[in-house]
Amino acid sequence: MTVHPQPAPRAPSNFNNWISAAGGVLAIGALFSFALLVWMDFTEGEKNPYLGIFTYIVAPVFLISGLALVFFGAWAQRRWALKHAAIPDKWRLDFSSPGRKRAIVLFGIGGVLFIMLSAFGSYQTYHYAESNLFCGQVCHSAMNPEHQTYQRGAHARVACVECHVGSGAKTFVEAKMNGTRQLYSFVFDNYQRPIPTPVHNLRPAQDTCEKCHWPEKFLGNLDMTYEHFLSDRKNTAYTVRMLMRVNDGRPGSPLNGIHWHVSKDQIVEYYAADEKRQDIVWMRVTNKVDGAQKIFRNEEFKGEPPAGLIRVMDCIDCHNRPAHVFPPANDIVERAMALGQLPLDLPNIKRHAVAAMTQESIITSAEAPGKIAEYLKSKYKDAASLPGAIAKVQELYAATFFPDRKADWRQYPNNIGHKDWPGCFRCHDDKHSTATGEKVRASDCTSCHIIISQGKGSDLATLTAAGLPFKHPDGEYDEDLRCADCHNGGIQGK
Repeated sequence: MTVHPQPAPRAPSNFNNWISAAGGVLAIGALFSFALLVWMDFTEGEKNPYLGIFTYIVAPVFLISGLALVFFGAWAQRRWALKHAAIPDKWRLDFSSPGRKRAIVLFGIGGVLFIMLSAFGSYQTYHYAESNLFCGQVCHSAMNPEHQTYQRGAHARVACVECHVGSGAKTFVEAKMNGTRQLYSFVFDNYQRPIPTPVHNLRPAQDTCEKCHWPEKFLGNLDMTYEHFLSDRKNTAYTVRMLMRVNDGRPGSPLNGIHWHVSKDQIVEYYAADEKRQDIVWMRVTNKVDGAQKIFRNEEFKGEPPAGLIRVMDCIDCHNRPAHVFPPANDIVERAMALGQLPLDLPNIKRHAVAAMTQESIITSAEAPGKIAEYLKSKYKDAASLPGAIAKVQELYAATFFPDRKADWRQYPNNIGHKDWPGCFRCHDDKHSTATGEKVRASDCTSCHIIISQGKGSDLATLTAAGLPFKHPDGEYDEDLRCADCHNGGIQGK
Protein backbone atom coordinates (compact mmCIF):
# COMPACT_ATOMS: atom_id res chain seq x y z
CA MET A 1 0.00 0.00 0.00
CA THR A 2 1.31 3.33 -0.98
CA VAL A 3 1.44 5.83 1.80
CA HIS A 4 1.06 9.41 0.68
CA PRO A 5 2.88 11.94 2.80
CA GLN A 6 0.65 14.35 4.66
CA PRO A 7 1.02 17.94 3.50
CA ALA A 8 2.78 20.18 6.00
CA PRO A 9 0.33 22.30 7.97
CA ARG A 10 -0.08 25.74 6.50
CA ALA A 11 1.71 28.41 8.51
CA PRO A 12 -0.64 30.92 10.07
CA SER A 13 -0.72 34.30 8.37
CA ASN A 14 1.37 37.04 9.93
CA PHE A 15 -1.76 39.19 9.89
CA ASN A 16 -3.31 36.77 12.37
CA ASN A 17 -2.55 38.73 15.55
CA TRP A 18 -4.27 41.02 17.99
CA ILE A 19 -2.46 44.16 16.81
CA SER A 20 -3.56 43.69 13.18
CA ALA A 21 -7.07 42.82 14.34
CA ALA A 22 -7.28 46.05 16.35
CA GLY A 23 -5.99 47.98 13.34
CA GLY A 24 -8.57 46.32 11.14
CA VAL A 25 -11.40 47.33 13.47
CA LEU A 26 -10.07 50.91 13.54
CA ALA A 27 -9.81 51.02 9.74
CA ILE A 28 -13.33 49.61 9.24
CA GLY A 29 -14.75 52.09 11.74
CA ALA A 30 -13.00 54.97 9.99
CA LEU A 31 -14.19 53.72 6.60
CA PHE A 32 -17.75 53.49 7.89
CA SER A 33 -17.55 57.03 9.32
CA PHE A 34 -16.02 58.29 6.07
CA ALA A 35 -18.87 56.81 4.04
CA LEU A 36 -21.48 58.34 6.35
CA LEU A 37 -19.84 61.78 6.26
CA VAL A 38 -19.45 61.71 2.48
CA TRP A 39 -23.15 60.92 2.18
CA MET A 40 -23.94 63.87 4.45
CA ASP A 41 -21.62 66.13 2.47
CA PHE A 42 -23.46 65.36 -0.76
CA THR A 43 -26.98 65.49 0.65
CA GLU A 44 -26.90 68.46 3.06
CA GLY A 45 -28.18 71.65 1.48
CA GLU A 46 -26.23 74.05 3.69
CA LYS A 47 -22.63 72.91 3.91
CA ASN A 48 -21.41 72.60 7.46
CA PRO A 49 -18.07 74.41 7.89
CA TYR A 50 -16.58 71.50 9.84
CA LEU A 51 -17.99 68.73 7.65
CA GLY A 52 -15.20 68.91 5.09
CA ILE A 53 -12.41 68.58 7.63
CA PHE A 54 -14.00 65.59 9.37
CA THR A 55 -14.85 63.94 6.05
CA TYR A 56 -11.67 64.42 4.08
CA ILE A 57 -9.01 64.83 6.74
CA VAL A 58 -9.96 63.33 10.11
CA ALA A 59 -11.66 60.14 8.86
CA PRO A 60 -8.89 59.35 6.32
CA VAL A 61 -6.25 59.88 9.01
CA PHE A 62 -7.92 57.24 11.20
CA LEU A 63 -8.32 54.95 8.17
CA ILE A 64 -4.64 55.22 7.31
CA SER A 65 -3.69 54.78 10.96
CA GLY A 66 -5.76 51.60 11.15
CA LEU A 67 -4.18 50.18 7.99
CA ALA A 68 -0.74 51.09 9.26
CA LEU A 69 -1.52 49.24 12.48
CA VAL A 70 -2.58 46.18 10.46
CA PHE A 71 0.74 46.02 8.64
CA PHE A 72 2.73 46.86 11.74
CA GLY A 73 1.12 43.93 13.52
CA ALA A 74 2.09 41.61 10.64
CA TRP A 75 5.66 42.90 10.72
CA ALA A 76 5.89 42.52 14.50
CA GLN A 77 4.36 39.03 14.29
CA ARG A 78 6.96 37.92 11.73
CA ARG A 79 9.82 39.24 13.87
CA TRP A 80 8.41 37.36 16.89
CA ALA A 81 8.15 34.14 14.90
CA LEU A 82 11.75 34.40 13.71
CA LYS A 83 13.15 35.04 17.20
CA HIS A 84 10.87 32.75 19.23
CA ALA A 85 10.15 29.81 16.96
CA ALA A 86 10.12 27.33 19.84
CA ILE A 87 7.77 29.37 22.04
CA PRO A 88 4.01 29.27 21.55
CA ASP A 89 2.81 32.53 20.07
CA LYS A 90 0.50 34.21 22.55
CA TRP A 91 -0.37 37.09 20.16
CA ARG A 92 -2.09 34.95 17.51
CA LEU A 93 -5.87 34.57 17.29
CA ASP A 94 -6.30 30.87 18.16
CA PHE A 95 -9.87 29.63 17.69
CA SER A 96 -8.96 26.13 18.95
CA SER A 97 -8.28 27.37 22.46
CA PRO A 98 -11.51 27.82 24.49
CA GLY A 99 -10.00 30.66 26.52
CA ARG A 100 -8.81 32.59 23.49
CA LYS A 101 -12.03 31.83 21.65
CA ARG A 102 -14.01 33.65 24.34
CA ALA A 103 -11.59 36.58 24.11
CA ILE A 104 -12.01 36.67 20.33
CA VAL A 105 -15.81 36.69 20.64
CA LEU A 106 -15.66 39.56 23.15
CA PHE A 107 -13.22 41.40 20.89
CA GLY A 108 -15.58 40.96 17.94
CA ILE A 109 -18.54 42.29 19.91
CA GLY A 110 -16.44 45.24 21.06
CA GLY A 111 -15.31 45.84 17.48
CA VAL A 112 -18.88 46.01 16.20
CA LEU A 113 -19.84 48.40 18.99
CA PHE A 114 -16.77 50.54 18.19
CA ILE A 115 -17.73 50.75 14.52
CA MET A 116 -21.27 51.83 15.40
CA LEU A 117 -20.11 54.35 17.99
CA SER A 118 -17.43 55.75 15.68
CA ALA A 119 -20.06 56.71 13.11
CA PHE A 120 -22.33 58.23 15.74
CA GLY A 121 -19.41 59.90 17.49
CA SER A 122 -18.00 61.47 14.33
CA TYR A 123 -21.41 62.92 13.51
CA GLN A 124 -21.86 64.38 16.98
CA THR A 125 -18.25 65.56 17.22
CA TYR A 126 -18.30 67.72 14.14
CA HIS A 127 -21.62 69.24 15.20
CA TYR A 128 -20.17 70.07 18.61
CA ALA A 129 -16.94 71.40 17.09
CA GLU A 130 -18.93 74.00 15.13
CA SER A 131 -21.05 75.01 18.11
CA ASN A 132 -20.82 78.42 19.69
CA LEU A 133 -20.19 76.76 23.06
CA PHE A 134 -17.04 75.14 21.66
CA CYS A 135 -15.84 78.36 19.98
CA GLY A 136 -16.68 80.74 22.80
CA GLN A 137 -15.90 78.74 25.93
CA VAL A 138 -14.09 75.45 25.37
CA CYS A 139 -11.67 76.34 22.58
CA HIS A 140 -11.42 80.11 22.86
CA SER A 141 -11.98 80.86 26.54
CA ALA A 142 -9.53 83.73 26.15
CA MET A 143 -12.20 85.41 24.04
CA ASN A 144 -14.87 85.47 26.72
CA PRO A 145 -15.63 89.18 26.07
CA GLU A 146 -16.21 88.44 22.39
CA HIS A 147 -18.43 85.47 23.28
CA GLN A 148 -20.57 87.52 25.66
CA THR A 149 -20.99 90.41 23.24
CA TYR A 150 -21.83 87.93 20.48
CA GLN A 151 -24.61 86.35 22.58
CA ARG A 152 -26.52 89.62 22.85
CA GLY A 153 -25.71 90.84 19.34
CA ALA A 154 -27.85 90.99 16.22
CA HIS A 155 -26.16 87.86 14.80
CA ALA A 156 -26.51 85.65 17.87
CA ARG A 157 -28.25 82.97 15.80
CA VAL A 158 -25.41 82.83 13.28
CA ALA A 159 -22.77 80.27 14.25
CA CYS A 160 -19.26 81.64 14.84
CA VAL A 161 -17.79 79.38 12.16
CA GLU A 162 -20.08 80.81 9.48
CA CYS A 163 -17.95 83.97 9.43
CA HIS A 164 -14.67 82.87 10.99
CA VAL A 165 -14.12 79.53 9.25
CA GLY A 166 -16.35 78.86 6.26
CA SER A 167 -17.27 75.70 4.36
CA GLY A 168 -14.97 72.88 3.37
CA ALA A 169 -11.66 71.42 4.47
CA LYS A 170 -9.57 74.11 2.74
CA THR A 171 -11.02 77.02 4.69
CA PHE A 172 -10.90 75.02 7.92
CA VAL A 173 -7.21 74.22 7.49
CA GLU A 174 -6.42 77.83 6.60
CA ALA A 175 -8.25 79.07 9.69
CA LYS A 176 -6.49 76.60 11.98
CA MET A 177 -3.09 77.29 10.43
CA ASN A 178 -3.64 80.98 11.09
CA GLY A 179 -4.70 80.12 14.63
CA THR A 180 -1.58 78.14 15.52
CA ARG A 181 0.12 81.19 16.96
CA GLN A 182 -2.97 82.07 19.00
CA LEU A 183 -3.12 78.52 20.38
CA TYR A 184 0.51 78.72 21.46
CA SER A 185 -0.12 82.11 23.09
CA PHE A 186 -3.16 80.80 24.95
CA VAL A 187 -1.38 77.71 26.27
CA PHE A 188 1.48 79.81 27.62
CA ASP A 189 -0.84 82.64 28.73
CA ASN A 190 1.00 85.34 26.80
CA TYR A 191 -1.74 86.32 24.36
CA GLN A 192 -2.55 89.96 23.80
CA ARG A 193 -5.00 91.73 26.05
CA PRO A 194 -7.24 93.00 24.57
CA ILE A 195 -7.58 90.71 21.54
CA PRO A 196 -6.38 92.86 18.60
CA THR A 197 -8.68 93.85 15.75
CA PRO A 198 -9.44 94.00 12.90
CA VAL A 199 -9.18 90.35 11.92
CA HIS A 200 -6.94 90.60 8.86
CA ASN A 201 -7.63 87.08 7.58
CA LEU A 202 -11.42 87.35 7.80
CA ARG A 203 -13.14 86.13 4.66
CA PRO A 204 -14.61 88.71 2.24
CA ALA A 205 -18.11 89.96 2.95
CA GLN A 206 -19.31 88.35 -0.29
CA ASP A 207 -18.63 84.96 1.31
CA THR A 208 -20.23 85.80 4.65
CA CYS A 209 -22.54 88.82 4.94
CA GLU A 210 -24.06 88.47 1.49
CA LYS A 211 -25.22 84.93 2.16
CA CYS A 212 -28.13 86.55 4.02
CA HIS A 213 -27.96 90.25 3.11
CA TRP A 214 -28.54 90.33 -0.63
CA PRO A 215 -27.31 93.48 -2.39
CA GLU A 216 -30.22 93.08 -4.84
CA LYS A 217 -32.64 93.24 -1.90
CA PHE A 218 -31.30 96.36 -0.20
CA LEU A 219 -34.22 98.58 0.78
CA GLY A 220 -34.47 102.34 0.73
CA ASN A 221 -34.35 104.72 3.66
CA LEU A 222 -34.56 103.44 7.24
CA ASP A 223 -36.44 105.25 10.01
CA MET A 224 -34.19 105.44 13.08
CA THR A 225 -34.78 107.01 16.48
CA TYR A 226 -31.98 107.89 18.90
CA GLU A 227 -32.89 108.71 22.50
CA HIS A 228 -30.31 110.75 24.38
CA PHE A 229 -30.05 112.49 27.74
CA LEU A 230 -27.99 115.54 28.54
CA SER A 231 -25.37 115.41 31.27
CA ASP A 232 -27.20 117.93 33.46
CA ARG A 233 -28.91 117.85 36.84
CA LYS A 234 -32.34 117.38 35.30
CA ASN A 235 -31.25 114.52 33.03
CA THR A 236 -32.92 116.34 30.15
CA ALA A 237 -34.12 114.04 27.40
CA TYR A 238 -33.27 114.81 23.78
CA THR A 239 -34.50 112.61 20.92
CA VAL A 240 -33.48 112.64 17.27
CA ARG A 241 -35.56 110.84 14.66
CA MET A 242 -34.12 110.55 11.18
CA LEU A 243 -34.28 108.71 7.89
CA MET A 244 -31.02 106.92 7.15
CA ARG A 245 -30.30 107.19 3.42
CA VAL A 246 -29.07 103.62 3.07
CA ASN A 247 -30.18 103.31 -0.55
CA ASP A 248 -32.24 106.00 -2.20
CA GLY A 249 -33.48 103.69 -4.96
CA ARG A 250 -35.96 100.85 -4.95
CA PRO A 251 -34.93 97.22 -4.41
CA GLY A 252 -33.09 96.00 -7.48
CA SER A 253 -32.13 99.49 -8.69
CA PRO A 254 -28.50 100.70 -8.72
CA LEU A 255 -27.22 101.28 -5.21
CA ASN A 256 -27.24 104.83 -3.98
CA GLY A 257 -26.98 106.55 -0.62
CA ILE A 258 -24.72 104.93 1.98
CA HIS A 259 -24.60 101.58 0.20
CA TRP A 260 -23.15 103.24 -2.88
CA HIS A 261 -19.75 102.22 -1.48
CA VAL A 262 -20.43 98.57 -2.33
CA SER A 263 -22.24 99.13 -5.61
CA LYS A 264 -21.45 96.68 -8.39
CA ASP A 265 -20.76 99.61 -10.75
CA GLN A 266 -17.55 100.74 -9.03
CA ILE A 267 -14.76 99.52 -6.79
CA VAL A 268 -13.72 101.56 -3.75
CA GLU A 269 -10.24 100.82 -2.40
CA TYR A 270 -8.28 102.43 0.41
CA TYR A 271 -5.03 102.34 2.35
CA ALA A 272 -4.96 102.91 6.11
CA ALA A 273 -1.74 103.96 7.79
CA ASP A 274 -2.63 102.28 11.10
CA GLU A 275 -3.50 98.76 12.19
CA LYS A 276 -7.04 99.64 13.28
CA ARG A 277 -7.88 101.19 9.87
CA GLN A 278 -8.82 104.52 11.37
CA ASP A 279 -6.26 106.72 9.60
CA ILE A 280 -7.23 106.38 5.93
CA VAL A 281 -4.75 108.41 3.87
CA TRP A 282 -5.32 107.13 0.31
CA MET A 283 -8.39 106.07 -1.68
CA ARG A 284 -9.10 104.92 -5.23
CA VAL A 285 -12.51 104.78 -6.92
CA THR A 286 -12.71 102.77 -10.15
CA ASN A 287 -15.73 102.95 -12.43
CA LYS A 288 -16.26 99.38 -13.66
CA VAL A 289 -18.27 100.55 -16.66
CA ASP A 290 -15.68 102.81 -18.34
CA GLY A 291 -12.58 102.00 -16.26
CA ALA A 292 -12.10 105.61 -15.11
CA GLN A 293 -10.21 106.02 -11.85
CA LYS A 294 -10.00 108.74 -9.22
CA ILE A 295 -7.26 108.68 -6.59
CA PHE A 296 -7.61 110.74 -3.42
CA ARG A 297 -4.86 111.50 -0.90
CA ASN A 298 -4.85 113.54 2.24
CA GLU A 299 -2.39 116.39 2.58
CA GLU A 300 0.17 114.44 4.63
CA PHE A 301 0.44 111.32 2.47
CA LYS A 302 2.83 111.40 -0.48
CA GLY A 303 3.74 108.67 -2.93
CA GLU A 304 1.98 105.35 -3.37
CA PRO A 305 0.68 102.89 -0.77
CA PRO A 306 2.20 99.39 -0.49
CA ALA A 307 0.33 97.22 -2.99
CA GLY A 308 -0.24 94.43 -0.49
CA LEU A 309 -1.94 96.79 1.97
CA ILE A 310 -4.55 98.25 -0.39
CA ARG A 311 -7.96 96.97 0.70
CA VAL A 312 -11.14 96.72 -1.35
CA MET A 313 -13.94 98.26 0.68
CA ASP A 314 -16.78 95.91 1.58
CA CYS A 315 -19.48 95.63 4.23
CA ILE A 316 -17.08 94.96 7.08
CA ASP A 317 -15.24 98.28 6.65
CA CYS A 318 -18.24 100.16 8.02
CA HIS A 319 -20.08 97.33 9.78
CA ASN A 320 -16.83 96.33 11.48
CA ARG A 321 -18.53 95.19 14.70
CA PRO A 322 -21.39 93.09 13.30
CA ALA A 323 -21.33 90.44 16.01
CA HIS A 324 -19.11 91.71 18.82
CA VAL A 325 -20.34 95.15 19.79
CA PHE A 326 -18.86 96.75 22.89
CA PRO A 327 -21.33 99.61 23.46
CA PRO A 328 -19.91 102.86 24.87
CA ALA A 329 -20.67 103.63 28.49
CA ASN A 330 -22.74 106.65 27.46
CA ASP A 331 -24.94 104.56 25.21
CA ILE A 332 -25.73 101.81 27.69
CA VAL A 333 -26.51 104.33 30.45
CA GLU A 334 -28.80 106.33 28.15
CA ARG A 335 -30.58 103.16 27.08
CA ALA A 336 -31.17 102.18 30.72
CA MET A 337 -32.50 105.66 31.43
CA ALA A 338 -34.85 105.52 28.43
CA LEU A 339 -36.17 102.13 29.59
CA GLY A 340 -36.77 103.40 33.13
CA GLN A 341 -34.10 101.10 34.57
CA LEU A 342 -32.10 104.00 36.02
CA PRO A 343 -34.00 106.54 38.16
CA LEU A 344 -34.16 110.01 36.61
CA ASP A 345 -34.74 111.60 40.01
CA LEU A 346 -31.03 111.28 40.79
CA PRO A 347 -29.36 114.49 39.53
CA ASN A 348 -26.67 113.97 36.89
CA ILE A 349 -27.22 110.19 36.97
CA LYS A 350 -25.89 109.83 33.43
CA ARG A 351 -22.60 111.56 34.21
CA HIS A 352 -22.11 109.81 37.54
CA ALA A 353 -23.07 106.36 36.25
CA VAL A 354 -20.57 106.67 33.40
CA ALA A 355 -17.90 107.99 35.75
CA ALA A 356 -18.50 105.10 38.17
CA MET A 357 -17.96 102.54 35.43
CA THR A 358 -14.87 104.20 33.95
CA GLN A 359 -12.86 104.59 37.14
CA GLU A 360 -9.17 104.01 36.42
CA SER A 361 -8.79 102.26 39.77
CA ILE A 362 -10.92 99.30 38.62
CA ILE A 363 -8.36 96.70 37.56
CA THR A 364 -10.27 93.41 37.88
CA SER A 365 -13.89 92.38 37.47
CA ALA A 366 -14.06 91.18 41.08
CA GLU A 367 -13.44 94.63 42.56
CA ALA A 368 -15.74 96.52 40.19
CA PRO A 369 -19.07 96.10 42.09
CA GLY A 370 -17.63 97.45 45.33
CA LYS A 371 -15.95 100.44 43.73
CA ILE A 372 -19.04 101.32 41.70
CA ALA A 373 -21.18 101.22 44.84
CA GLU A 374 -18.67 103.30 46.77
CA TYR A 375 -18.51 105.94 44.03
CA LEU A 376 -22.27 106.33 43.67
CA LYS A 377 -22.79 106.46 47.45
CA SER A 378 -20.33 109.33 47.60
CA LYS A 379 -22.50 111.27 45.14
CA TYR A 380 -26.00 110.47 46.40
CA LYS A 381 -25.52 109.41 50.01
CA ASP A 382 -28.88 108.02 51.27
CA ALA A 383 -31.18 108.67 48.29
CA ALA A 384 -34.12 106.27 48.29
CA SER A 385 -33.56 105.15 44.69
CA LEU A 386 -29.81 104.71 45.13
CA PRO A 387 -29.75 100.92 45.81
CA GLY A 388 -31.59 100.20 42.56
CA ALA A 389 -29.29 102.54 40.64
CA ILE A 390 -26.20 100.87 42.08
CA ALA A 391 -27.46 97.40 41.16
CA LYS A 392 -28.25 98.48 37.60
CA VAL A 393 -24.89 100.20 37.02
CA GLN A 394 -23.12 97.10 38.35
CA GLU A 395 -25.15 94.97 35.94
CA LEU A 396 -24.30 97.25 32.99
CA TYR A 397 -20.64 97.12 33.89
CA ALA A 398 -20.54 93.33 34.09
CA ALA A 399 -22.11 93.03 30.64
CA THR A 400 -19.85 95.48 28.81
CA PHE A 401 -16.55 95.90 30.69
CA PHE A 402 -13.91 93.17 30.91
CA PRO A 403 -10.93 94.63 32.80
CA ASP A 404 -9.23 91.23 33.15
CA ARG A 405 -8.98 91.15 29.35
CA LYS A 406 -8.62 94.95 29.05
CA ALA A 407 -11.62 94.92 26.73
CA ASP A 408 -14.30 97.57 26.40
CA TRP A 409 -15.52 100.01 23.74
CA ARG A 410 -12.38 102.17 24.03
CA GLN A 411 -10.27 99.39 22.48
CA TYR A 412 -12.61 98.60 19.59
CA PRO A 413 -13.54 101.39 17.15
CA ASN A 414 -17.03 101.08 15.71
CA ASN A 415 -17.16 102.57 12.22
CA ILE A 416 -20.95 102.72 11.94
CA GLY A 417 -21.80 106.39 12.20
CA HIS A 418 -19.40 108.97 13.58
CA LYS A 419 -20.41 109.99 17.10
CA ASP A 420 -17.74 108.32 19.24
CA TRP A 421 -15.27 107.26 16.53
CA PRO A 422 -14.34 108.93 13.20
CA GLY A 423 -16.30 106.31 11.25
CA CYS A 424 -17.59 107.94 8.06
CA PHE A 425 -15.30 110.92 8.56
CA ARG A 426 -12.25 108.74 8.03
CA CYS A 427 -12.77 109.52 4.35
CA HIS A 428 -15.48 112.17 4.23
CA ASP A 429 -13.50 114.92 5.90
CA ASP A 430 -12.91 117.35 3.03
CA LYS A 431 -9.17 116.69 3.36
CA HIS A 432 -8.73 114.02 0.69
CA SER A 433 -8.32 115.32 -2.86
CA THR A 434 -7.22 114.25 -6.34
CA ALA A 435 -4.32 115.74 -8.30
CA THR A 436 -6.82 118.06 -9.99
CA GLY A 437 -8.19 119.31 -6.70
CA GLU A 438 -11.43 117.30 -6.57
CA LYS A 439 -12.25 116.45 -2.96
CA VAL A 440 -14.18 113.74 -1.20
CA ARG A 441 -17.31 115.52 -0.09
CA ALA A 442 -17.30 116.28 3.58
CA SER A 443 -20.53 114.79 4.89
CA ASP A 444 -22.79 117.27 6.60
CA CYS A 445 -25.77 116.27 8.70
CA THR A 446 -28.02 115.72 5.67
CA SER A 447 -25.68 113.74 3.41
CA CYS A 448 -26.52 110.36 4.89
CA HIS A 449 -29.62 111.08 6.94
CA ILE A 450 -32.67 113.33 6.92
CA ILE A 451 -33.67 114.66 10.33
CA ILE A 452 -37.47 114.58 10.51
CA SER A 453 -37.83 115.56 14.18
CA GLN A 454 -35.57 116.42 17.09
CA GLY A 455 -35.81 117.75 20.59
CA LYS A 456 -38.20 116.77 23.37
CA GLY A 457 -41.91 116.79 24.20
CA SER A 458 -43.98 118.66 21.63
CA ASP A 459 -40.93 119.06 19.35
CA LEU A 460 -41.30 115.41 18.39
CA ALA A 461 -45.00 115.64 17.50
CA THR A 462 -44.39 117.38 14.17
CA LEU A 463 -42.53 115.52 11.43
CA THR A 464 -40.78 117.33 8.60
CA ALA A 465 -40.35 115.24 5.47
CA ALA A 466 -38.04 117.82 3.86
CA GLY A 467 -35.61 117.50 6.76
CA LEU A 468 -34.47 119.79 9.55
CA PRO A 469 -31.05 121.36 10.05
CA PHE A 470 -29.24 119.58 12.84
CA LYS A 471 -29.61 121.32 16.17
CA HIS A 472 -26.91 120.45 18.66
CA PRO A 473 -28.70 119.70 21.97
CA ASP A 474 -26.03 121.31 24.14
CA GLY A 475 -25.54 124.62 22.35
CA GLU A 476 -23.58 125.64 19.30
CA TYR A 477 -20.60 123.64 18.13
CA ASP A 478 -17.52 124.29 16.00
CA GLU A 479 -18.27 123.02 12.49
CA ASP A 480 -14.57 122.40 11.89
CA LEU A 481 -14.66 119.68 14.56
CA ARG A 482 -15.84 116.14 14.04
CA CYS A 483 -18.31 114.62 16.50
CA ALA A 484 -15.62 112.27 17.80
CA ASP A 485 -13.35 115.19 18.62
CA CYS A 486 -15.57 115.86 21.65
CA HIS A 487 -17.64 112.71 22.11
CA ASN A 488 -15.72 109.63 23.19
CA GLY A 489 -18.36 107.27 24.58
CA GLY A 490 -17.49 108.15 28.14
CA ILE A 491 -17.74 111.46 29.96
CA GLN A 492 -18.16 114.01 27.20
CA GLY A 493 -15.07 115.94 26.27
CA LYS A 494 -11.49 114.94 25.54
